[in-house]
Amino acid sequence: MDVRSQVSMLFHLDKCIGCHTCSIACKNIWTDRKGAEYMWWNNVETKPGTGYPTKWEDQDIYKGGWEKSGKSISLIGSGKLKGLVNIFHNPHLPVIDDYYEPWTYKYSNLIEAPAQDDQPTARPISLITGKPIEIKAGPNWDDDLSGSPDYARKDPNLENLSPAEQEAMFQLEKMAFFYLPRICNHCLNPACVASCPSGAIYKRGEDGIVLINQKVCRAWRMCVTACPYKKSYYNWSTGKSEKCILCYPRIESGIAPACMHSCVGRIRYLGVMLYDADRINEVASADVNNLVNSQLSMILDPFDEDVIASAKENGVADSTIKAAQDSPVYKFVKEWGIALPLHPEFRTLPMLFYVPPLLPVMASLSEQKNKEQLDKLDPIAKKWDDDWLYDTSTEELWGTIDDARFPLQYMANMFSAGDTCKVKDIMKKLMAVRIHRRDKTVGDLDKENVKKTLKDVNLSADSADDIYYLTSLAKFDDRFVIPPAHREQAIEMVENTGDVKGSSGFGFIEKPARGI
Repeated sequence: MDVRSQVSMLFHLDKCIGCHTCSIACKNIWTDRKGAEYMWWNNVETKPGTGYPTKWEDQDIYKGGWEKSGKSISLIGSGKLKGLVNIFHNPHLPVIDDYYEPWTYKYSNLIEAPAQDDQPTARPISLITGKPIEIKAGPNWDDDLSGSPDYARKDPNLENLSPAEQEAMFQLEKMAFFYLPRICNHCLNPACVASCPSGAIYKRGEDGIVLINQKVCRAWRMCVTACPYKKSYYNWSTGKSEKCILCYPRIESGIAPACMHSCVGRIRYLGVMLYDADRINEVASADVNNLVNSQLSMILDPFDEDVIASAKENGVADSTIKAAQDSPVYKFVKEWGIALPLHPEFRTLPMLFYVPPLLPVMASLSEQKNKEQLDKLDPIAKKWDDDWLYDTSTEELWGTIDDARFPLQYMANMFSAGDTCKVKDIMKKLMAVRIHRRDKTVGDLDKENVKKTLKDVNLSADSADDIYYLTSLAKFDDRFVIPPAHREQAIEMVENTGDVKGSSGFGFIEKPARGI
């Protein structure tokens, strides 16, 4: 057992309000410069939608991630042979139109325009060519389903839904959407690291953050193709690839990353998780219907004495183990089991997890059973046909899960490689917590039914209260448990072992002489 530590993230989608404050915070710090104008290391998409870059989830187009071939895995669109063949011409790269052409406005027109009958305007100017352009897209052009025909209806996650299910999602009275914030997943099996011909991309041994060495990068851009989440970008000005660095200078100082620190909805959590690095190849090669379970099984219990002993033997510091024990991410993912990775079928073993949104219940028109109910409606509502009435009631506590406005299959396509049971189990737990808290604060529910609800999802009342606290009332230090960096030991280890000879395929150091 090769126990290592990984800084992991969790986003609670029920809490995201789509304000994009996280994106602006990241943009102002890291990508507000020439060549990076189009980059959004943190972006927030509206789902359903095609996202940024357009249709990034469709690997038939971009050839990102890994595929299973026999008992092992190989990169879909890059790698030693494929990379050599396409090294001077890579047909699977997203082009600027798949992102958007960044622009500014010629504000001088507002001041310097000569006197005329018309109001002067500030024309949009391309930040790449410097010439006037017609704006056709942006980083979140389909925000709040504003572009439903062109974006939402072309969401790759709709692929295996029936035409009736797809059409129901876009009926005006049933329409719903949610926000999906995305950053680099800092995967355990990163395709970008494996694809780089220059060896410029590496995974830090002490915290698992994936970085690109700008001095070594030769701009082959295989990392852009290989990353199925399209979170590696090419800087056309510097001729280097760039990506989210998880604000590692801030983490080393014990400060949360900028996107997380600025989050208005407080949806973001960060903590350490311990995992068994010996199982990476085995887990990434699992059958598609067992990918999620396999990934979760390699995350280890930080309270287990054997795990602690192996971690210490491998150089993991006591402070890091303590941080893993207090990690909010571990609680959501392993202890409570209410979070899943995004598109596990890409086989990169992402370490950013999501709590799926508990979406609104589907209201249905049913024959009127109580005429008095309709008579109580206001004059506008009475314009509805007297024979029909909206009905949102359910005979069972779990009836609303299947009646959610989003088909479970859609959510499963995103978070569980198509397994609807996993998503439904999480939805039940989230609903059970709400029912328990309503009983506790309002007290209008049958006590026995509430107890049965919690028992059905294997939650105790205390666990439900803990979920409620960490979701709704958690303080800053509860949401971000950042261990001391111990960079001095990591640097010593590299010096003692050798920068190239001692490094492993995942960017770790083999058999460290000193702790990290």
